[in-house]
Amino acid sequence: MKLPVFIADAFTASSFRGNPAAVCLLENKLDEYMHQKIAKEMNLSETAFIRKLHPSDNFAQSSCFGLRWFTPASEVPLCGHATLASAAVLFHKIKNMNSTLTFVTLSGELKARRAEDGIVLDLPLYPAYPQDFHEVEDLIKTAIGDTQVQDIRYSPDTRKLLVRLSDTYDRSFLENLQVHTEKLLQVENTGKVKGLILTLKGEPGGQTQAFDFYSRYFAPWVGVAEDPVTGSAHTVLSSYWSQQLGKKEMRAFQCSCRGGELEISLRPDGRVDIRGRAVVVLEGTLTA
Repeated sequence: MKLPVFIADAFTASSFRGNPAAVCLLENKLDEYMHQKIAKEMNLSETAFIRKLHPSDNFAQSSCFGLRWFTPASEVPLCGHATLASAAVLFHKIKNMNSTLTFVTLSGELKARRAEDGIVLDLPLYPAYPQDFHEVEDLIKTAIGDTQVQDIRYSPDTRKLLVRLSDTYDRSFLENLQVHTEKLLQVENTGKVKGLILTLKGEPGGQTQAFDFYSRYFAPWVGVAEDPVTGSAHTVLSSYWSQQLGKKEMRAFQCSCRGGELEISLRPDGRVDIRGRAVVVLEGTLTA
């Protein structure tokens, strides 16, 4: 078996930044167990599998495909950066002729459309509700110690815990914060939390680019200690910060060591457009 495979860095215009995802194009049905084996072999936070929905479909001409995402440990219901990477491969490498692509996924139909400056993803928008501190105190203290916390929210749809750090901290603090993910699986093993979002209010522009908010994302529960740039986390962050800031249009930066930028626009239909760029850095053939 030979599969076309690509690696694309998502939410960046520069190679070796943003979040890398592997993208596999499936001409034929792949044995179920092989998805996880390939994702483990690629050993990136996500491997995306694009499949034809009908035998007559063509990767260069069709506009609707199936899409699944796997971490090295498990399948996940939503991945923004691997969706962006998948669209970039189809648009830029396969030269798909359509202006908009539709992906059929575990999170419903997701659309990716060409934009003047990147690719726009049409994603769900998930609310986050106030969370009692004492119920998650051990998890938070294990992750970030005595770091001051300003707000805690929980998204039941995504099982993500959002922790807003005190406004007294700045971007540099979040970037350099040591987060102890290795012990989180022992502290939280109920299945309630599958991802930890740390977020911070943005700073006014000056010598640096202005962003409305910053974040980092940790998901050891699905085999990802820290994810460099996370589209799915921003389906929760967009809802939260829109309420906090009273804004529908926002710019976000994820403060991992690779870093990534996202442009966010809340839609009237209750979804969110997230725009980003992606750079294909590798293409080849996977032999199995």
